[in-house]
Amino acid sequence: MNVLAVAVAGRGHVDPQAPVFAADDEALLRGRAVFETARVYGGRPFMLEAHIERLARSAARVRLPAPDAEECLRLADGVVKRAGLGDLALRFYWTGRTLVSTASAIAPELEASRARGIRLAVVRWSTGALAAAKSTSYAENMGAQDQALEAGADDALLVGHDGVVLEAPTANVWWREGERLVTPALELPILAGVTRAVLLELAPAAGYAVEEGAFPLERLLAADEAFLTSSIREVMPVGSVDGTPFALGPAAYALQRALRSRT
Repeated sequence: MNVLAVAVAGRGHVDPQAPVFAADDEALLRGRAVFETARVYGGRPFMLEAHIERLARSAARVRLPAPDAEECLRLADGVVKRAGLGDLALRFYWTGRTLVSTASAIAPELEASRARGIRLAVVRWSTGALAAAKSTSYAENMGAQDQALEAGADDALLVGHDGVVLEAPTANVWWREGERLVTPALELPILAGVTRAVLLELAPAAGYAVEEGAFPLERLLAADEAFLTSSIREVMPVGSVDGTPFALGPAAYALQRALRSRT
């Protein structure tokens, strides 16, 4: 991650290489902290208020006080201006005592991945109490990604031991069945993606109905196409799941164009 700018509440801008969390902060001692990631287009954060609201919901789930929303806005404005680039990854970290915002460059390989489609490997998953929160206790998620990489894939597809499709470690999952889009419902232990919510609004105008629910892996594997959504990767086509190939179909590209138009 190429961090270009860092700001800390009460301290202002700091050197991106400087420490910002105290050694006795529970974020380090216990892993109790939350984070949020938004994408910046042309110097303008997309859906920033929704991301700050989700940061507060995540804080509540780990029993932290809510961060100051106005301070989040001020920090975001500062790091985006300091970074001096048009498209960025904007992040917040909140430990209950320290609020930090960073701006980083977008990984250049994302567009190459979008062109070829990413490979997913199924990882069987037992969900915990923090499944719907963006907690910094992401070791299990990263372990799932490592397991997928060891299997020769680009990312993991988390599937419950009952065979129900959940999500990817850092993204929501969708697939297309004819003119219908299918995605796991938020009643399942998954994250309520901000980009997911935007696509629910954009899909009808693109000609697709959406079905939300609990679906077995076999239904995804029989789909016409599949894709992931997240703030940084946007709409990312899936090329294969455990070796089952998917055509890079029209829905992912149509929704990516619609998302970019919305931004």
